This record gives sequence, structure tokens and C-alpha cells, in this order.
Amino acid sequence: MSGLDAAESWSVDQLREWQLARLQRTVAEAYAAVPHYRNALDSVGVHPSDIRSLEDVRLLPFTSKADLRENYPFGMFAVPRSEVVRVHASSGTTGKPTVVGYTRQDIDTWADLVARSLRAAGVRPGDVVQVAYGYGLFTGGLGAHYGAERLGCTVVPMSGGQTAKQVQLLRDFGARAIMVTPSYFLSILDEMANQDIDPRELPLSVGVFGAEPWTDAMRAEIEERAGIDATDIYGLSEVMGPGVAQECVETKDGPTIWEDHFLPEIVDPVTGEPVADGDEGELVFTSLTKQAMPVLRYRTRDLTRLLPGTARPSFRRMAKITGRSDDLMIVRGVNVFPTQIEELVLAVPGLSPYFQCVLTRPGRMDELTVNVEAEEGLPAGDWPGIEQLLAAQIKDRIGTTARVTLLPPDGIERSVGKARRIVDQRPR
Repeated sequence: MSGLDAAESWSVDQLREWQLARLQRTVAEAYAAVPHYRNALDSVGVHPSDIRSLEDVRLLPFTSKADLRENYPFGMFAVPRSEVVRVHASSGTTGKPTVVGYTRQDIDTWADLVARSLRAAGVRPGDVVQVAYGYGLFTGGLGAHYGAERLGCTVVPMSGGQTAKQVQLLRDFGARAIMVTPSYFLSILDEMANQDIDPRELPLSVGVFGAEPWTDAMRAEIEERAGIDATDIYGLSEVMGPGVAQECVETKDGPTIWEDHFLPEIVDPVTGEPVADGDEGELVFTSLTKQAMPVLRYRTRDLTRLLPGTARPSFRRMAKITGRSDDLMIVRGVNVFPTQIEELVLAVPGLSPYFQCVLTRPGRMDELTVNVEAEEGLPAGDWPGIEQLLAAQIKDRIGTTARVTLLPPDGIERSVGKARRIVDQRPR
């Protein structure tokens, strides 16, 4: 395959040799420069010299989002603040924001990896790429932007929102690729329908979707409605941003992890013990090339599996995210993830992809209500039967009782970023 980065063609032995050298260097630098990591390693009696194999990564303590917040704002940096050329941060809606920093080399590495990801998705130099991820402190917009420029694309920095304008620019500027959350792209497709625009008649042919879990059923709907190849990009701010992993368009079988920069593990989300490749658990990353803010065994809370490489044989893939351990709803003792509900919603004729899970506790027991939009033109007389059908399937397939309520089109608030799938109205 021409045009690949050298590392994409490495043998497994070459990759493992590189990973071990970079792991040892990262641990040593974090221990020397970041008080949090020095204290954490000392507390479990581990020294950087103890890392003699890749399996020894398990000797290291985990890093959590709480650790980042406790060291707010710059306590996790491994270089002087004057060497940090950019910071990004989470929204901080549940406390202090998590702050991440980048050196100039970090920014270059990030741009290179997003460019690699876009090429794997089928984007090519010279393409027009519309970026509809949010810009600002969120890593999505600027990460996508710099990577598309690095690949040699013409970037339309639209950011999120202004859905009618999104459609206008897709039509007028002739974007061949769009980078956006899958749920917001569905809103863009709805706006095209409102304007009597057939997306299949536009130059758009590649969608690079990320920032939220989505199912293969949603992929199928997007590809059928828009006539594009829909691929999954994965990343998170604490590890880098978008571009940690990317699905290859020729296989569409889960994002390939760029293992020359990130060492993945899967652990049991409750015990923290490692699980075997192929078994589901929580995804954990150790960075291998970050300068400003190396991370050791960062717990992503994303639930997935590690799979053998295909399109890039030496790099492992991650299965589609099935949910997040912190998005888990326990309804009367049954574990429920929004992606399970989504899969059932998309399989019922007459329902749109827009839904929300509403948790309440009117008495002593939790109750789950699934609000779902009906498709345009669905006769009102059909609604009760469809509500009963979906409720029965939730009971049969997932094992919990749920009340299903159909809403008219546009009955659920649209999001220009990550979809809000869970509304928790239970008393604290």
C-alpha cells in the first residue's frame, strides 16, 4: 500500500521493540518531571527501572480523570509551562475541567496522526473537508482541522451548529468529506430533506464520525441515506484528542489503534485486572510519544475489545465502543447501555434514530422511560402498537422493563455535539 507512514508497515516485532523503548522512556520522564507520577509509583514500590517488558506496564498505577482534576490546572505537565504552546480542557460540568497541554512537537504529532487517520478513512490530498466538530477548548475541531491541513486538504472550519449553513456550505463548497458526530450528521441530513436536497447528488462521499458511541445500525442508516462511506475515528482529550485510532475504509471493522504512539490494554472495569485480547472490558491507554503531558494507564471508561489487525496487520483494532462504564444505567438490577437501546430503536420501522433514556424514581424503584421520535408521516394510530413492540423488545433482549413514549418529529432536542442519551431525573 503506497502512501502509508513507515510505522504502518512495520512487523509486529519492530512495533513491540519500539513500544518497549518508548514505554521505558515515557515512564522515566514522567517519574522525573511529574510529582503526581513520582508519588504514585513510589506508593506502590515501582521504579522506572522495573519496566523491562511491555507486560510490566501492569506494574504502573492507573491514571483517572480525578487525578487530572486534583492536579488542575498544570500539575500533570512534564515540561515547563513556557514550553506548552497550547492547552485544551474538558467542559468541567461535573467539577474542575481536565486540562491537557501540548508542546510544538506534540501538535505536530497530533496533526500527523489525524492526517494518517483521514487517509485511512479514504480522504485524499486536495479534498475539501468540512469540520463540523466544535472548536475551542474541545479537542475535536482544532484536532481535525490541523490533521486535514497536514494531509493537504482544503479545510472548511464550520464548527458545530448553524445546521442550515452546514448544508449550504456542503452544497456550495463541494466538500468530499465531513468530520462530525454521527448524531449531528443525522440532523444535517434532516435539514437537507427539509430543503429538498438529495445528499447523494452532492460531492460528499466520506464521513469521519466520532466523539460518541454509535452502532453499525446507525452506520448503515447514514450510508444508505447519504450515499457515503462512514468510518469511526476515536480519541479523547486526556490521551491526545481525535486520531488515537481510526477505522480503515477498506475494512470498516473497528478503529485501528496507532500503536506506535499509544499502548492499549483492556481491564475489568470493576477489578482493574487485565483481560485477554478479544474479551470486553475497559480501554486503558499509556502514551508513548507525548512530551507536555504523558499519561500512564489512563482509564478511558470506554468499553470495547482488542482485536487482531486487518487493514494494518501489526496494529490491533478496537471493537466499536459498546458504551461507557460511567454511562451504565442499572435499572432494577439490569445493566443497560444507550447503545443497546439504539440498536433496537433502529430496527423498528417507523422510528427515527432520535431517542433519550429518562431515569426517574417515583417511589422506591427506578423506572426507565425511552422517548423516541416517530418518523415523519407515521400515522398516529400506529403509535401505540409500536410503543408496545419496542417495550417488548427491550424486555426480551435487554431484560428490563421500560415505558416507551413516541414523540412527533423534532420532539427531542437536537445536539450539535455529543448526543444526550441519558436524562437522569432521580433525586440525588
